[in-house]
Amino acid sequence: MASRRSGRHEGEGGVRFSRTLFIALLVLSGALIAFDRPDSRSIALSDFRSGFTDIAAPVLELAAQPVRWLKNIGPYFRQQGELAEENASLRQQLIEARYWEDLAYRQRDRIEVYEAALDIDTPATRDRIGAWTVADPEGPFVRARLIGRGRDAGIDDGYPVINLYGLVGRVFETGRRSARILLLTDLNSRIPVMADRSNARAILIGDNSAFPRLEYVGRDADIQPGDRIVSSGDDGILPRGLPVGEAVEARDGTWRVQLYSDQAPVDFVWVWPYQRVEVPVDEPDVPEAEQAIPVDATAAEPTPAGGDQ
Repeated sequence: MASRRSGRHEGEGGVRFSRTLFIALLVLSGALIAFDRPDSRSIALSDFRSGFTDIAAPVLELAAQPVRWLKNIGPYFRQQGELAEENASLRQQLIEARYWEDLAYRQRDRIEVYEAALDIDTPATRDRIGAWTVADPEGPFVRARLIGRGRDAGIDDGYPVINLYGLVGRVFETGRRSARILLLTDLNSRIPVMADRSNARAILIGDNSAFPRLEYVGRDADIQPGDRIVSSGDDGILPRGLPVGEAVEARDGTWRVQLYSDQAPVDFVWVWPYQRVEVPVDEPDVPEAEQAIPVDATAAEPTPAGGDQ
């Protein structure tokens, strides 16, 4: 019987404590919780706790270093593998970029030879003019930008405006030191474009949405989702080949364009001086009195002296 009344005995569940010890520990835990609250914590207990933390912190930090190092082994080697794959991919992209760069240089040299042989004066589109957009003004055009350069910098109405990725719009109002840009998304914007893959023609019309629509597309036009859309230059106002965006098929079956220029904020742009293609005119009629009268060559020959022989 004495063994059964002992403060600790063994049972099927292992070692068990007496009810008195359990109650005492419960009371002690409640007291520690009550006194540990910030509003009831004594100054001495706070100072003791702060001093103990100051002493224990460096030891705990030193002990945590090996554990932290072991935890970082897996992510470190995994990151090294990802970096190695990314490095290999970037090397491959660099090789391809060098190939396209060499091809572009060869094409440029070939075009210069052809232009020199044919005596062609191409429109100037190389001397671009950089400008910062300074405001988003309100006016008759909803989608517009104001840039801080104008006629003094060589900018004129109709010049195309691009950013790092593609065509933004064109200049429609020019001052001495400022100019307004009509964006492609504006309701009043209309530019001729074409699919770079199939040369299918269309008109890019803005409707104040982020995706301007393609109108006047032929019934059997060869346009597919993802086709690269560029300016066609059919109007003689914009040069041909400026990148515009990618073709996207809407839910209603119409075609829209996801603009390349939306990949970056329209804050810094380039204005391309472009000399428009002049419309040929007929030569003025020459009055009949001013027209040259053909002269008979035999009649113009002098008659030998002495008449006919």
